[in-house]
Amino acid sequence: MADSGEGIGNVPEHERILQEIESTDTACVGPTLRSVYDDQPNAHKKFMEKLDTCIRNHDKEIEKMCNFHHQGFVDAITELLKVRTDAEKLKVQVTDTNRRFQDAGKEVVVQTEDIIRCRIQQRNITTVIEKLQLCLPVLEMYTKLKEQMSAKRYYSALKTMEQLENVYFPRVSQYRFCQLMIENLPKLREDIKEISMSDLKDFLESIRKHSNKIGEAAMKQAQQQKTFSVALQKQNNVKFGRNIHINDRITEERNEIVLKHTFEEEDENEEEVLTVQELVDFSPVYRCLHIYSVLGDEETFENYYRKQRKKQARLVLQPQSNMHETVDGYRRYFTQIVGFFVVEDHILHVTQGLVTRAYTDELWNMALSKIIAVLRAYSSYCTDPDLVLELKNLIVIFADTLQGYGFPVNRLFDLLFEIRDQYNETLLKKWATVFRDIFEEDNYSPIPITNEEEYKIVISKFPFQDPDLEKQPFPKKFPMSQSVPHIYIQVKEFIYASLKFSESLHRSSTEIDDMLRKSTNLLLTRTLNSCLLNLIRKPHIGLTELVQIIINTTHLEQACKYLEDFITNITNISQETVHTTRLYGLSTFKDARHAAEGEIYTKLNQKIDEFVQLADYDWTMSEPDGRASGYLMDLINFLRSIFQVFTHLPGKVAQTACMSACQHLSTSLMQMLLDSELKQISMGAIQQFNLDVIQCELFANSEPVPGFQGDTLQLAFIDLRQLLDLFMVWDWSTYLADYGQPASKYLRVNPNTALTLLEKMKDTSKKNNIFAQFRKNDRDKQKLIETVMKQLRSLVNGMSQHP
Repeated sequence: MADSGEGIGNVPEHERILQEIESTDTACVGPTLRSVYDDQPNAHKKFMEKLDTCIRNHDKEIEKMCNFHHQGFVDAITELLKVRTDAEKLKVQVTDTNRRFQDAGKEVVVQTEDIIRCRIQQRNITTVIEKLQLCLPVLEMYTKLKEQMSAKRYYSALKTMEQLENVYFPRVSQYRFCQLMIENLPKLREDIKEISMSDLKDFLESIRKHSNKIGEAAMKQAQQQKTFSVALQKQNNVKFGRNIHINDRITEERNEIVLKHTFEEEDENEEEVLTVQELVDFSPVYRCLHIYSVLGDEETFENYYRKQRKKQARLVLQPQSNMHETVDGYRRYFTQIVGFFVVEDHILHVTQGLVTRAYTDELWNMALSKIIAVLRAYSSYCTDPDLVLELKNLIVIFADTLQGYGFPVNRLFDLLFEIRDQYNETLLKKWATVFRDIFEEDNYSPIPITNEEEYKIVISKFPFQDPDLEKQPFPKKFPMSQSVPHIYIQVKEFIYASLKFSESLHRSSTEIDDMLRKSTNLLLTRTLNSCLLNLIRKPHIGLTELVQIIINTTHLEQACKYLEDFITNITNISQETVHTTRLYGLSTFKDARHAAEGEIYTKLNQKIDEFVQLADYDWTMSEPDGRASGYLMDLINFLRSIFQVFTHLPGKVAQTACMSACQHLSTSLMQMLLDSELKQISMGAIQQFNLDVIQCELFANSEPVPGFQGDTLQLAFIDLRQLLDLFMVWDWSTYLADYGQPASKYLRVNPNTALTLLEKMKDTSKKNNIFAQFRKNDRDKQKLIETVMKQLRSLVNGMSQHP
């Protein structure tokens, strides 16, 4: 039962497979047949049985169909056999007709071939004419191209090439000669590029050589234009009565002459200045630019041009090693740079794209940094202020010229302020030499004048005002020496020299005024002050010269306000409306006076020491000479004469010098008594020493310098006086009793000083028997001396324990 059920189930499946095989293309039967093998076992055998059954059924159907159509097939074969006979007859007739027709048309064929041959020749001739008409213009244009190349009309030759390529060659491109021409055009283009590039290189070399002349012409033109503008402005100011940089050495008539000369010189030189177009032929650049533009290689040309010009810029910016030695070296450097950038500016404005504003700005910024570095380095070598001033003028003209071509130059004017500081340094060094020469040539004595003319000459040089001096009859003397007016004149000359650098810096009058005042302050506080201090410290400068130097500095200090007015006049700045810098004359000359005063005190003390060294006391003398020592009288006479000279000094200076001299003299005399090398002193020597001190006191009491109150000056010798009185009166009981009391008679006597001097007198008494009378009369007195010395030692020891 199971097998039969399985067979029934497979029969429809086998029929389906057979239907698919019959209806499907033979190429796709594979999957269907594979399904037969994928089924249950024995399925293949069953399928084959089913397939055999199907084949037998189809054979039966074919046999039925053939039996049905057999009679019709037999009838058709019979009819076809009948037609074959008629066909053979028709073939014979057609062959005969064709032979007779061919024999009749042979002559016609010959004539027709002749006609065809003539028509072909006619057509070929027409074609040749047409093609020649196409080729002739090409050949004519190519001939024209050759002529343009020979005539070096390269731009026109390139245009001709374009016409040949775009218009003529396409018409005859099939011909070999055209191909040869086409192949030759790139070579011609390369030849044109090489020739034009060679011309460009020659041009670049030419402008490199002519940059100096180009820059010189441009700077000259800018300078003339500026000079003309300044002169015109001055003329207008003079015409309208304006105050323009007035100074006392340029008169109005000279201004008019200078202006007239300036205008005439401008008229003469205007024709001589050539433009850059007149100095340089720019056609190679234009031609090369056009050629490369036509060739479509404009970028290559621009890159090459810019690269070469940058190389030339670096060469131009490289200064010569000795450029700083002469102004011509700087001038060549500037003119080459100006020439370079004038050419670039011209190229910028007459061409499109070859150079751009961004390119020129970049090139200028690079050049400007290099220029500033070079000028900063080389200007530092300049020690001549005139050369620095000429360098400044060149930089101003250089900056103005390039500014006229649109290049920013603010950094150059900033550099000028650095150079201005250096210029001031060179001026200060130069004027230091000038001041030293003036001081060397001065005789340090008041200026004598014998008549009114000499008086006016001095007054014209130095602003001195003294009504009392004016009333005095001739001959008379100015209080200052000859160096004062010379110094004043030289300070004004320094201001003029400093003003020369400040001009044309595009700064306001206020800024120029401030710069002048600052540089003048430097001259006063550093240069002049240093020269004065060096002068004061020179060994050969004596007391008289020092006194005169103090007087001179006083008058120079008073003249500073006139220098301020002078600066105000030449800068045309009102002191009421502007906060101006003041001149530091007070501090400058005050320092110099203090130094001179200190030197006076030092030299006066040194002179006192020289006299004291001449002292020749006999310290063992028994009786005094009855008169003061000669060295001391000479010293006092010297002091009197010196203090007479001090009458021209300020009161406090003379008083301080007098007090210092007396104190130093007192100290020197005290040191002479207490000198450790001095072992013995007699009472006679003490008495002789007392006579000298009395003369010192008389000198102090005579008021050698007015202004002291009471016995102030005598107090300089109070220590000596009390010490000498103590020994001469021999008032030891009073000294010891009142020691330490504010009202003590011998308050200024130090126990150590008294002990030292007493020991020297004791040693003398042993040898010279000065105290013999004491020993003879009363040996108790000797014991008293011993007692006094013991008490003095105890006082000294007490002082050391309680300082």
